[in-house]
Amino acid sequence: MECQKILHFGNQLLRRKNVDCTREDSRLSRCLNTFDLVALGVGSTLGAGVYVLAGAVARENAGPAIVISFLIAALASVLAGLCYGEFGARVPKTGSAYLYSYVTVGELWAFITGWNLILSYVIGTSSVARAWSATFDEIIGQHIEEFCRKYMTMDAPGVLAKYPDIFAVVIIIILTGLLIFGVKESALVNKVFTCINILVLGFVMVSGFVKGSLKNWQLTEEDIYNTNRSILGDNHTQGEMLYGVGGFMPYGLKGVLSGAATCFYAFVGFDCIATTGEEVKNPQKAIPIGIVASLLICFVAYFGVSAALTLMMPYYQLDTNSPLPNAFKYVGWDGANYAVAVGSLCALSTSLLGSMFPMPRIIYAMAEDGLLFKFLAKVNEKRKTPIIATVTSGAIAAVMAFLFDLKDLVDLMSIGTLLAYSLVAACVLVLRYQPEQPNLAYQMARTTEETDNNESVSTSDSQAGFLPEEEEKCSLKAILCPPNSDPSKFSGSVVNVSTFIIGFLIVGSCILTALEPSVLIKAVWILAAILVLIVSFVIWKQPESKTKLSFKVPLLPLLPIVSIFVNVYLMMQLDLGTWIRFAVWMLIGFIIYFTYGIWHSVEATYAASADAERSTEAGSDSCK
Repeated sequence: MECQKILHFGNQLLRRKNVDCTREDSRLSRCLNTFDLVALGVGSTLGAGVYVLAGAVARENAGPAIVISFLIAALASVLAGLCYGEFGARVPKTGSAYLYSYVTVGELWAFITGWNLILSYVIGTSSVARAWSATFDEIIGQHIEEFCRKYMTMDAPGVLAKYPDIFAVVIIIILTGLLIFGVKESALVNKVFTCINILVLGFVMVSGFVKGSLKNWQLTEEDIYNTNRSILGDNHTQGEMLYGVGGFMPYGLKGVLSGAATCFYAFVGFDCIATTGEEVKNPQKAIPIGIVASLLICFVAYFGVSAALTLMMPYYQLDTNSPLPNAFKYVGWDGANYAVAVGSLCALSTSLLGSMFPMPRIIYAMAEDGLLFKFLAKVNEKRKTPIIATVTSGAIAAVMAFLFDLKDLVDLMSIGTLLAYSLVAACVLVLRYQPEQPNLAYQMARTTEETDNNESVSTSDSQAGFLPEEEEKCSLKAILCPPNSDPSKFSGSVVNVSTFIIGFLIVGSCILTALEPSVLIKAVWILAAILVLIVSFVIWKQPESKTKLSFKVPLLPLLPIVSIFVNVYLMMQLDLGTWIRFAVWMLIGFIIYFTYGIWHSVEATYAASADAERSTEAGSDSCK
């Protein structure tokens, strides 16, 4: 009896969501096109970091080879982007990684993902709003800061900010009102700011190539020594340690990889496109194209700006806080700083909108599924926007921006985002090898054109998939040489177990490396890599699903596994304080889930009604 209770409780935690992609009834407004999604992705991803990050990474990590750092970071981000793209084609509904986890690995993992995405977006919105306020204040001569420090100082160091940021609150309120007004209007404003930002970055790139010199990519140790002798005296060794050995890769391959790890976070933000599933026309095509195109545009922008910077002036003289104004001053173009100021404000505006846009949609999706309070799923009938979720998320972000400095909380954004990336990659790996099931309509999602062209084929395929299949016996031959060309229950289970083993090996190896980076760990890494390759080979031998989709991740199972590794490795590099804060946030989430969500879940209601029908049928059969 106790075992049955435990089993039932476990089933509740792992119950999966059935999504009917054939139904068009959405409470939100379908008005976005592919260009809107590309602009949203670029605006969210290509934030103010492009005006700051390149200088810091070039000076301290990679030198001119920062362009390679951005290339590596872009490739790692594309892995996650491809996985999001496939799910966007498979499950064109609101919810992003939360929904993708729900339909694949179960309710508890979905709640964890959604809860952490909410945290990421709240902190992202608050921190960008404060950055917008600080940037604007610096342009006008820091009058806002002087006034607030004089009349509104908060004396609670380590807990609250030095002064309440009223201007940041005003910005959040304005954008919250814009989001309530309508998604089409929000997308239009985003497109305008994104286009201005791209034009400014284009100007920076052209300026760099016109005023720059290849000599700055070919600096020698002597050049570095002569430039810094006035600061360092005659200590040549110290000069080398600070600024590398010159050339294109002054800090070596290690510096390039270290820079790539930092640059990876510059590509975070494209996942907001995946939350628009119910607000875009033809989402099965628009979402994958939007994600891949936005990442490509962002890479070109980051690559171009970093190349321009390091061509305009020696990498070791770049200013880590405001590299572009410093570089233009170096080449004698002081007037260009006005363009940079306008561009940075536009970039911050689009980045802020990119953080605020997906947050209410995640809350709305979770509330509609019953995992969060139901009133949060209310939609404005006229504007077709999730009004309560938008107001709630805006209010929380405004309070945090008003009171807190948020520097210590920014790393929490990374945990939420990287966890979502890892789960989506794992879900793609699992779902591609599962058999067709009649109740899981999300697996049958197709574009209109494909449905028309393949109607007779898909019907016969689906009928064949629903026929009862013979149970396969577990053996080495059945695992390595599956007898069927279509996925079966057994081959699906093999992939599930294999994915769990790979995840365990990657997480375990990364934890050990973070705790004790010694020679012994290298041996563990080699052993783990061999085991991962063996298990990956087992997955590769299993038959793939033949479901027609407008976009599929290539090179399975390699790409999702590499994506999981990159994301988990970066997560394990975060400090202990960040993980303690993460644990506190998760504790709050679990209290909400186990006291409310698990009992009000829509899927639980469906399961209960299905059980009641089965018991009724069983009773009527016994009466006969």
